[in-house]
Amino acid sequence: MSFIQNIKYELQKHSTLTILLIVNVSIFFIINISAGVFKSDFITLNMALPLNWNEFIFKPWTLFTYMFSHKDLGHIFYNLLLLYFSAQTFLNFLSEKKLLYVYIMSGLMGGITLLILSAIFPEAFAYSILFGASAAVIGIVTSLAMYIPNLPVSLFGIIEMKYKYYALLIFAVSTIIDFNINTGGKISHFGGAFFGLLFGYLLKNGKDLSEFSFFRRPKKTTLKVVHSNSAKSYEQSNNNQQTIDALLDKISKNGYENLSKAEKELLFKLSQKK
Repeated sequence: MSFIQNIKYELQKHSTLTILLIVNVSIFFIINISAGVFKSDFITLNMALPLNWNEFIFKPWTLFTYMFSHKDLGHIFYNLLLLYFSAQTFLNFLSEKKLLYVYIMSGLMGGITLLILSAIFPEAFAYSILFGASAAVIGIVTSLAMYIPNLPVSLFGIIEMKYKYYALLIFAVSTIIDFNINTGGKISHFGGAFFGLLFGYLLKNGKDLSEFSFFRRPKKTTLKVVHSNSAKSYEQSNNNQQTIDALLDKISKNGYENLSKAEKELLFKLSQKK
């Protein structure tokens, strides 16, 4: 299946990735039509994150909307291309719910990082705005680098490397190189990358941030009798994790493509339960 056919197939599905792609592209057209046809920056200024606290307090929603907003064609093309390929890999191991969670939280962390710096160095960020999905997408990449660091990936079908090195390369190219250009946007990458690393690390150690809730009642620590059904459920959960670990180990040694169809389906099925 060609790359274009893969895109068409993805857009036909009502998946989280499809929704993210459509929302980003739709807002891109709305912003550019507004600016080009109506000669107005009203939508842009109400979607982008203002790096000025006096303005931000009247536009708190922009901390969320900025990560779906693009103005330049090259900007959105690069971000969505990286989102597409990174999300495809992400969904081979983890659920769509986790994909959306990492995207949103990485984007929020990127925006918050810049807002904090703008409060410390207000003159450096005066009259600046932030928009683009870069921080959110970088978060997805780094979460995978922590969760499946040794997964082999092929760069342009020529160079094969472990995912952790691929993620480091992506971060360096998009953030470190030409840091003086769009410095604010690149600083936000650090916030997104940090959240991705944190999420991947905790998930690998059995703690899923996407399941955390402030409203969940803490479990009582009183002793209780464990019935046979509960014991079986616990044993099954352990067996599932052992199976996932074995498949991930096989992937790290031989590559994802060397899994059988049944193994791929089993990995996908078990990962949805995590």
